[in-house]
This record gives sequence, structure tokens and C-alpha cells, in this order.
Amino acid sequence: MQIDEDKLNALMGRMVGEFGALASAPLVILGDRLGLYKAMAGAGPITIDQFSEKSGLRLRYAQEWLSAQAASGFVDYDPKAQTFALSPEAAMVLADDSSPAFMVGGFEVLASLFHDLDKVQKSFRDGTGLGWHEHHPSLFSGTERFFRAGYSANLEPSWIPSLDGMRERLQAGASVADVGCGFGASTIVLAQAYPKSTFVGYDYHEPSINAARERAAAAGVGDRVRFEVAGAKTYPGKDFDLVAFFDCLHDMGDPVGAARHVRETLKPDGMWMIVEPFANDRLEDNLNPVGRIFYSASTMVCTPCSLSQEVGRGLGAQAGEQRLREVVVQEGGFTRFRRAAETPFNLVFEARP
Repeated sequence: MQIDEDKLNALMGRMVGEFGALASAPLVILGDRLGLYKAMAGAGPITIDQFSEKSGLRLRYAQEWLSAQAASGFVDYDPKAQTFALSPEAAMVLADDSSPAFMVGGFEVLASLFHDLDKVQKSFRDGTGLGWHEHHPSLFSGTERFFRAGYSANLEPSWIPSLDGMRERLQAGASVADVGCGFGASTIVLAQAYPKSTFVGYDYHEPSINAARERAAAAGVGDRVRFEVAGAKTYPGKDFDLVAFFDCLHDMGDPVGAARHVRETLKPDGMWMIVEPFANDRLEDNLNPVGRIFYSASTMVCTPCSLSQEVGRGLGAQAGEQRLREVVVQEGGFTRFRRAAETPFNLVFEARP
């Protein structure tokens, strides 16, 4: 076998980067759990001793954690002054839960993948699925934290205005169902933006619904938001102005059955809002950093989730617009379907009966 040394060395260099990324991920979670990034945010350059005192960490732990953060490029190091600093940009990504750039929730999701590796391996061998509820709890909390930033940044400013006439209906007072709501991040963001409308969030996972109720009460929107345990093909209610599916249609075993149920529960002039991970229709066009993340998550979470349910369509997190159009229009009974908005991470679709 002929070995291309340059190609081998390039791959080995990439593997070193992979090892570094994996090794640094638990330290990001530690920094979040212990409030270490928040301790550095806005503090300016500080010495190891100052950081140890401010964070309450033993000096050697403080020294090693800061050194790892500097090696990862998350924290700036000044060798002359021997000080460390968290830049305002890094604080947005690592320390501010309300920031549209906050990414720490994604690390919680990654942690769950390792916890569930044996379960997914069994599913691969058996050809079976793995339900959402069967995953480690860090998947649920991490998903909420990761996606909440995008919903807060995009829902009211751009996604809702991209839907024909929906912003005005919500401002006047509309009835909204948020299906597959998880911890209720999307439902709560909408309720805060449109106080005259009423909202109900549905999810089959009871622990998530319990968490959503707690978060809605804490956010002060409990008077116009309720959460119920129900599936996408069986949730109750009729005559909704808007039904929303946020990053969940591809997880469903029977997305066509879900689409038909949505159509039955909408008003004649109602609208279905579908938010899905960004994907192009061709595999070769998704072979990029974002596609890499979504294909990997889909392999470990989304596809096994779908295959655990009846029908087991297995759309995956990189379904793309054409496959979604087939589900919604050709099989689901909707007559109109269009891409309304997009971000580097999401596609937003509008469907009408």
C-alpha cells in the first residue's frame, strides 16, 4: 500500500486538534458550573492569585484551568504581566446566558453523547432506536440552553416578521401551539414578545414539561402560557392561529402523521412554522463545519430517536428543504410551503393548509 506522507501528517495534525477540542470540553463545563467565566467577565487582566481569590478555587486548580483556557484561546494571556483576561467577545460566548452568541449549552449536549455511547452502540448493532427520553439528562438541559440563545436573538426580530402577516396577528392576540417544546424556551420567548397572545407547549417528555412550567413561572408568563404532556400526532386543541415546531420535526418517527395532525388543528387561515437545522439538499453541500456538527448529533440523537418510534422515517438533522417539502406538501396535505428565513444554523419555513 502506497502511503502519502503529506496526507498522513495532515490528518495526524487534525487529530491533535480533535484531541485538544475533546480534552477542553469538560473544562468549559467546569468553568460554567463553577462560575469561573462569570468571575472573569468584566474583571480585566488578573493574576492567578487574584483569580484564585475571586473564584474561590485552590491556587493550583486555578493555575491549571487558566493555563488550559489560554492554550485553547478562550482566555488571553499576557506573558510579561503574567495576567489572564476574558475578552468581551469571549464573555458573550462563555459567560452570558442571555447573549445570542452563548455556546456553553452545546457542550452539555456533547457531554450527553459520551454518557449515551453504549446505548447508541447497542442501537447500531440491533438496528433499533433510542428514544429522546432514554438519553442522559444533560441532553435536555443542554439543548434548551444552546437553542434558547438563537430563539431569543431571532424569533421576534426576524423569524416571526418573515411569516406573512403573523406578527400582526400575534400582536393583536392569537392562539399558538408550540409542539415538541422541551423545556419551553421557544414558548416563553414568544410569550414575552407577544403579551396579548396565548400559548400552549406540548411535549411527550414529562420531565421536560415539568421544567417548562417552572421556567414559565419564573419568567412571569404563567398567566398566558401552559404546558401539557402530549405527542405531535395526538396533542389536543383546535383552531390555532399558529402551530410551531422548533428543531423537532426531523426527530419524529412519523413526520407525515404529525403534519396531517397540524393541518387538522389549524384555523383555515392558520400557519405552521417549521424551524429546522440548516441543511442543503445535497450531501456534498453539507460537508462543512456546521454540517459536521449536525450530522454527528443526528447520528447519536436525532436518527435513533426517529427509529425508536412508529414508522421510523429517520429524516435526520440534515434533511434539507426538498425532503421537508415532500413531508409537508406532497404527503402531509399542505398546499403552500416556502422558506421564510434562515441563519447559519437554522432554516425557517412557512406552511399553509
